[in-house]
Amino acid sequence: MEPIPFHVPSVDEEDIPGVVEVVRGGWVTTGPKCREFETEFGRALGGQLECVAVNSATAGLHLALEAIGLGPGDRVLTTPYTFTATAEVIRYLGADPVFVDVDEATFNLQPSDVRAALKTMTSEQRGSVKAVMPVHYAGLACDMAGFEELGREFGLRIVDDAAHALPTRVDGKPVGQWGDISVFSFYATKTLCTGEGGMAVTADKELAKRMRTMRLHGISKDVFDRYRDSAPSWYYEVVAPGFKYNLGDIAAALGLSQLRRLDKFRDARARIARTYNDGLSALDGVTLPVDAATGDLHSWHLYPLRVDGGRQVRDAFIEELSEAGVSTSVHFIPLHLQPYYRDRYGLQPEDFPVALRCFEAEVSLPIFPAMTDNQMKRVIDAIPAALERARKRATKVARQ
Repeated sequence: MEPIPFHVPSVDEEDIPGVVEVVRGGWVTTGPKCREFETEFGRALGGQLECVAVNSATAGLHLALEAIGLGPGDRVLTTPYTFTATAEVIRYLGADPVFVDVDEATFNLQPSDVRAALKTMTSEQRGSVKAVMPVHYAGLACDMAGFEELGREFGLRIVDDAAHALPTRVDGKPVGQWGDISVFSFYATKTLCTGEGGMAVTADKELAKRMRTMRLHGISKDVFDRYRDSAPSWYYEVVAPGFKYNLGDIAAALGLSQLRRLDKFRDARARIARTYNDGLSALDGVTLPVDAATGDLHSWHLYPLRVDGGRQVRDAFIEELSEAGVSTSVHFIPLHLQPYYRDRYGLQPEDFPVALRCFEAEVSLPIFPAMTDNQMKRVIDAIPAALERARKRATKVARQ
């Protein structure tokens, strides 16, 4: 039998005409399709939002932090249980991430834990904190009302890493309508895929204006305006040392097509999650992921299963599933275990015990809209035997 991949992008025939139209139209970099994509993306999220399309969520996070004025000597409170992009953009600006441990049930940063961390700081340390960066792990929303309250209490900006969180809702509002700036990812594995790409979203027109300027070299006028205006408009000014972060029209055309099927993609992922839940709920030694509260929406970017028994069991379990033809992944290796952050900040594994436990237990199962019923059944059927063999292997190693 064919192995079951961890992910297959949801790109099909419906996506081709828009891309061909752009290629034949003669304008393939940032232009009218990008603007249309920004408009339609904002409309999909609702509210009076400014959307800034970029070539990656990493770029969007960098622009977001630059726009709020983050700089050397500043600090941002965030989670260690995330991909490195969340923290590396803080370092781009000469600021420092300060990690706060996550909640064991959701893997998410909690406002109460961030508040407690702030209160243990000296007044000088607290004064250097400029922002909090929650991450909506796997597509389950953080407590954004709590983070907004925290921001008001301590005078902090809230920039949420929403790479996993499209379309995610909490307390009746989509992620994107909370905090100061939200940044979404359109990477190949995401619910909406442009190959590479992202979107920074804000209700603040001045923040959006700054991000638009900085996404294209700090130039005062978009390239499309300079080259397509009917009147001569060659003159521009460099108002800041910006970046090359713009999204081209080819990717934007793909994004527009994908956006029209966003709910379909999300519903397919939710169906897979329900099937896994039904098939694995009676299995001892595993913990299923938390779903969103009634009335909220989980995007199910990931299905993070947790396996009891420690890292040796988890690692052996991954190998056993691979041998059974089921591809998996691990999300994530916590940043405080990574050499750069570990060495720079003198961190130890036990400094963030919840993140460590989550990492040593987590296995991400395949979840992509094109999964067939047979593939889901094969994954579910493979797990009990793979887990039993993994436990035996770990026990044998422990006795040696």
